[in-house]
Amino acid sequence: MHISVEPREDHAILHLRGEFDTYYVPLLQKEIDDLAKAGIVRVVLNLRLVKFINSTALGAIIKASKSLGAKNGKLALSRPSAFCRDIIEKVGLDRVVGVFDTDEAAVESFDKSRAAPKAAVEDQAEESSSVLFTPLDESRIQHFLTQSQLIVKTPMTKDKPASAWSGAGRMSALDEHGMRFTWNGGHTGLSPFAMAQMLSIGTEWKVKFRLPLLQRGYCEAVAVVGEVEERPEGVKVGASFRAIDDTTRKAIQQYAKDLAFLKDELRRATDKK
Repeated sequence: MHISVEPREDHAILHLRGEFDTYYVPLLQKEIDDLAKAGIVRVVLNLRLVKFINSTALGAIIKASKSLGAKNGKLALSRPSAFCRDIIEKVGLDRVVGVFDTDEAAVESFDKSRAAPKAAVEDQAEESSSVLFTPLDESRIQHFLTQSQLIVKTPMTKDKPASAWSGAGRMSALDEHGMRFTWNGGHTGLSPFAMAQMLSIGTEWKVKFRLPLLQRGYCEAVAVVGEVEERPEGVKVGASFRAIDDTTRKAIQQYAKDLAFLKDELRRATDKK
């Protein structure tokens, strides 16, 4: 990761670029400390070009916010990438550190005691909380979707119908035993009732999902639907893992620990305000 410092009259903007992980935490801490020694304690972190951030890096942002606050300063975040924004909202960091859609708005917030507006998504990169699901029995979806709604990846043969369809939901909960996600039907045009029938209890699905605080690739597993709830805008699904490798299960356990740690840090920061 690279950090460029843009000093102003009474504040500074740090432009971060690259992957913000554990290795680069000391670099951010040094920049913050150097600015504080120079008497600059109002700092904006521009995250527009940060495409990956892990739990240690998020913890460093919390620490920087506390250290600047102890010096009667303040930290604000501006223009987060879609990846960063999703993680920031997932752990609740935006409740402690203001998040703004421009550097100017972030600077203005230093002199105002108002809530931070939500940062706009600047790109359409796939959200880190996405869940991609494909039926284990590919013939199943042919009962619900027309051929024009299926994504054909390989030519259809007598022995292998070409469905290759996958849905994209939004993960709401995850642990080593299973997950919960919501689905609005995408471009299928299905009603919530039809969605619930398609993802009915007992059906098996191949799921792909990310653990954004740990890795940038996808994890894969086979999940069995155990709960389906119809909602006006779609369905909420609960599924347990039937087949998952040990590496993925351990990664999920670490992910849960990281989220718990960050939420505890944020809770302490909030209690002191």
